[in-house]
Amino acid sequence: MQHPVHPTRPRTRVTALVVALASAGAVALTGCGKGTQTVGAAPPPRAKDAFETRAAQIVRDWPKVAPVSGQQEALLPLAGADHPTRPDAKELTVTVGHSACDAGYGARVLESKELVVVSGWGKKKNPKGMCTEQLATDKTKVRLDGPLAGRKVVDAATGKQLLKG
Repeated sequence: MQHPVHPTRPRTRVTALVVALASAGAVALTGCGKGTQTVGAAPPPRAKDAFETRAAQIVRDWPKVAPVSGQQEALLPLAGADHPTRPDAKELTVTVGHSACDAGYGARVLESKELVVVSGWGKKKNPKGMCTEQLATDKTKVRLDGPLAGRKVVDAATGKQLLKG
């Protein structure tokens, strides 16, 4: 079966166009000449949460950082930080202030060349029960990618320096 030829385009132009498009498609399908390619089913990128956003802002604006307004489950203020016993320690102990009504609590960390930004977090229990909402403090450990090595430890919620490593 022959396809009709457009009256204003010569047959050679149409053939050249078809060959060029087929070649481009073949190159695209072969991965531009590279070896094997793998395609994964990676999850879509997720938005930064309150801690990640705040920690990045502290690293960017340090030392001119104001405290956050209000209290968020992802940004609970710390009651303190213990200086590591060894200079090469890759662990930091912080005191997290959280609600007695929290089902869980802990601390998160974001490290930069100059700062270690830490925040407490808490997860509320089922809201249908009774709770006194009194403050509780507990020590928890956070792992560091590298030793403290002179970096400042900063509370993400208050923006205050807790200690200098």
